[in-house]
Amino acid sequence: MKFFIDTANLEDIKKAYKIGILSGVTTNPSLVAKEGIKFEDRITEICQTVPEVESVSAEVTPEAVTAEEMIAEAEELIKTNNGDKNITIKLPMTIPGLEACRYLTKKGVKTNVTLIFTVNQALLAARAGATYVSPFLGRLDDISEDGVLLVEKIAQLFRVHQINSQIIAASVRHPDHVTRVAMAGAHIATVPYSVIEQLSKHPLTDQGIEKFATDWEKAPKR
Repeated sequence: MKFFIDTANLEDIKKAYKIGILSGVTTNPSLVAKEGIKFEDRITEICQTVPEVESVSAEVTPEAVTAEEMIAEAEELIKTNNGDKNITIKLPMTIPGLEACRYLTKKGVKTNVTLIFTVNQALLAARAGATYVSPFLGRLDDISEDGVLLVEKIAQLFRVHQINSQIIAASVRHPDHVTRVAMAGAHIATVPYSVIEQLSKHPLTDQGIEKFATDWEKAPKR
């Protein structure tokens, strides 16, 4: 399973990229709004910061309701970034979103259909040509449904029907989510940097490092 980082914060993106685990970035208008910068400018900065990743998801804005409006925003994002192949257009799981997905896919543009909460929604997105489908497990957990089980069902369906769309486990809240979606068959988990930090830590690791340091101090030195 690959890791994407879910943020529009450049410093967090740089830190994740530096440690060598990053395959992509997901953003949305809400995340960019927190940074206090124009959406298009931040997408450009991200693409320049992580040139070797496979995907930078740039979501159409809530103002784009029709397929035509979504396509127009997508084309502008691509134009602004000089046709950067890293750009993935993130679209909502709606009928117009599916229509835009189909159009962009035929044009060779990578797409990420987001806000998926059912297996049927994932199937529709995949058949519309989505490069990625993004089930939101944390938000399902919030309403007492099993988000990881959704990922598992989507992965099983894609295997049965040999569907190539990649599953991005989104709305990941903690390390256990990461372990479970990896075992459930997600191709990618998109996570905030705080979760990446948590994944790297264990009390016994810290204790082991401290013991090594203590023992090293006691060892004879030349």
